[in-house]
Amino acid sequence: MKMKKALLAVPLSVSLLIPTFTVANAHGHESHSKGHMSAEVSNPAIDLRASLDTLLSEHAFLAVVAMQKGIDGKEDFEAAAGQLNQNTEALSKAVGSVYGEEAGNQFKEIWSSHIGYFVDYVTATAENNEEGRKQALAELDKYRVTQADFLDKATEGRLKAKDLEEGLKVHIDQLIWAFESYRTGDYDKAYDNISEAMHHMFMTGKGLSWAITDQFPDKFENKSVDTPAADLRADLNSVFSAHAALAALTMQKGIDGAKDFEAAAAELNENTDDITAAVESVYGAEGAAQFKEIWSSHIGYFVDYVTATAEKNEEGKKQAIAELDEYRMEQAKFLDTATEGRLKAADLEEGLKVHIDQLLAAFNSYTGKDYPAAYKNISEAYAHMFGVGQSLSGAIVDQFPDKFAGQKPSDMPKTGMGGMSQSTNDAILWSLFGLILASATTAMILRKKATNNS
Repeated sequence: MKMKKALLAVPLSVSLLIPTFTVANAHGHESHSKGHMSAEVSNPAIDLRASLDTLLSEHAFLAVVAMQKGIDGKEDFEAAAGQLNQNTEALSKAVGSVYGEEAGNQFKEIWSSHIGYFVDYVTATAENNEEGRKQALAELDKYRVTQADFLDKATEGRLKAKDLEEGLKVHIDQLIWAFESYRTGDYDKAYDNISEAMHHMFMTGKGLSWAITDQFPDKFENKSVDTPAADLRADLNSVFSAHAALAALTMQKGIDGAKDFEAAAAELNENTDDITAAVESVYGAEGAAQFKEIWSSHIGYFVDYVTATAEKNEEGKKQAIAELDEYRMEQAKFLDTATEGRLKAADLEEGLKVHIDQLLAAFNSYTGKDYPAAYKNISEAYAHMFGVGQSLSGAIVDQFPDKFAGQKPSDMPKTGMGGMSQSTNDAILWSLFGLILASATTAMILRKKATNNS
């Protein structure tokens, strides 16, 4: 394999595209009260948290994809590795913007090293080199100590090296487990680990953004990253981005007839019951039934598109796109009504079109073997969902302001730099509502199985 060469040779550049929907404060809610923070989902501090969440979680996804493609010797490996490199560059620039160019370069050297050690592990696995595998794991163990020391010093002790080492161990173990489960054919476990690895990085983003905003409060308007509203936005971002990432990957697996396709589709399918239950908890059985009917309709349209692609049926592809266009108008109308006009149907239609177009573009580029374009579109689709999370969380907080008002915390949030988020029960409940829109990503995959069986 040419894994390490590809990781080092690809030019490093990135642009973060996060289109958003317009949120109309239709009823003039101020969403704050004396002695409490404003229940806002966007301010300099929360936006920093979201930016770090974007880059860190995308790193986890791309690392797993690159490892899969590497061990399989797939043609798109270098493009996947190239996108991972671009993510590293963007993350290093983010660090440099806070701590200076020299620190950014130092971070980049350390961070890049652990990607190389993962490469070593995959290469040794391909060569049946058990000593090489052990050596790579030993290097990864040294890496986490070095990385933890860097962040401890950079944050002036706000993040403790010992805690960071534990969090980095979780990250490393999750990626190794995802790879090993994939390699040994335990695909269900592999995709569980992928989702967990992505979610874990949102906890890391919360801890790191807390440290930075505590260190430079004036630069972030003395705002906190640890509020119920901020947690809601992060929860929605986590769900939306994971759906976009897994949808794109599952479409690849489906058109390739890969053995892990069903497991990838099942990872998305596990959200189906949760989505329906979430809708019912907010709007009752009738609302849930209406949503399910709309949501289910567009599953078949994406299946039709993939099937038509496999059959080289251009008319079939056009028909599927036309059906998807009708779907997005119906879905947008539902969400407009559900949020009492806080999300406007016209804006939702545009946002859903962007989302649909990005995933179709990623799929078409992949089937056309334009792999750099495919991974660029996947990255843009991934980032786009963070805009969706911001807008939908804003609408929900405005609709139910009392559920998201909270006292400003004085201590570091209980993330453990890798543990589970300590969101309030209300934030979790209402974040489930956000799965409504996330389903726009999921649906294109869930019946893709029919493509391979047709």
